[in-house]
Amino acid sequence: MAEHSFDVTIVGAGIAGSALAAALTGHGLSIALVEARALPAGRSEPAPGLDGFDARVSALTPRSQAFLERLGAWAGVTAVRACPYRHMTVWDAEGTGAIEFDVDEVGAPALGTIVENRVLVEALVERFRGAADVTVRAPERVDRVVREGSQVVLALAGGDTLRSKLVVAADGALSPLREALGFRTREWDYGHRAIVATVQLERPHAATAWQRFLPTGPLALLPLPDGEDGSHRCSIVWSIEEAQAEELLALDEAGFCAALGAASEHRLGAVLASTRRLAFPLRQRHAVDYIAPGVALVADAAHTIHPLAGQGINLGLADVEVLAAEVLRAAERGLDPGRLDVLRRYQRERKGDNLLMMAAMEGFKRLFGARALPVRWLRNSGLRLVDGAVPLKRELIRQAMGVAR
Repeated sequence: MAEHSFDVTIVGAGIAGSALAAALTGHGLSIALVEARALPAGRSEPAPGLDGFDARVSALTPRSQAFLERLGAWAGVTAVRACPYRHMTVWDAEGTGAIEFDVDEVGAPALGTIVENRVLVEALVERFRGAADVTVRAPERVDRVVREGSQVVLALAGGDTLRSKLVVAADGALSPLREALGFRTREWDYGHRAIVATVQLERPHAATAWQRFLPTGPLALLPLPDGEDGSHRCSIVWSIEEAQAEELLALDEAGFCAALGAASEHRLGAVLASTRRLAFPLRQRHAVDYIAPGVALVADAAHTIHPLAGQGINLGLADVEVLAAEVLRAAERGLDPGRLDVLRRYQRERKGDNLLMMAAMEGFKRLFGARALPVRWLRNSGLRLVDGAVPLKRELIRQAMGVAR
């Protein structure tokens, strides 16, 4: 049992926590990274077949990709596999309204890229593996949190203590660290669960992300690389009301594939196969404050939103990008990274953007969940109107890509 001191301790080594460690290494700071599970031992070779894919994927925007490129992690992602998409089709299940987004409308190489979460974490861990300034404590858990003056002390389950000038909670939506430190949140259940799986389809996805708004919730088919045998694959995120989710999870594979085909109007033909389905409850959550003296929350520990536009991880990476910049700016000036004035700049830059995106996603969810005939007519008319308004559509595309002017 021993006490160790660090400039920054990051709790959680998922995408956000690993990205922050990668962003801070090499700049003269002492960094600790605490994670309850063992970190990846290296880059895993993708296994053949549907089961070789991680069930959890992220739709990364060009802004997120650019950040990962600056961290030196993007090459590690593409060396395994990733699937850029050039087109997006969104349509309403209760009407004829639809909207099409295409890269040619904004002169970009891709609207975004679908990446498996496991592949992304492995690429990020490679950026700080073996670094002299990053101490990894994994698998390890935080047992107790104590404030001592301007510093935060973490007592680990293994017996050691970590004293830090700044502690960053990157430990997910349920964030034990956020709760232990008494951060207040505003939150509510959506009454939905998200079902995720990898599926094989009859027709190619055509580098397109497909999304259909059903009365029970949105269904997204996200493109994945084709198999070596020419098979066509997508990752699905099916957000659906609790009762229907139970019914879908109880189906055998053939029954689920048939239900998924019908829900997607067979846009990609028959659904030929599916991996085991995973499901998780959806809850809107936002911390009242992201910061306190010596502490900052990032990504899901600070905010969670409905996955209907796939923006959650992009908001989280933007948090990490801004927080890292503020910490490094403070280090250059010889300032403590946990100072409240340093952390306030991070909160000011990120909180407004996150709240705006959360409000937009909540509005979309309510609009497309409404079943009253006038509302259905209005949203279908609106989709058709926006689809024909080229300047407006271009601006929407740029906003979604994270590259708005």
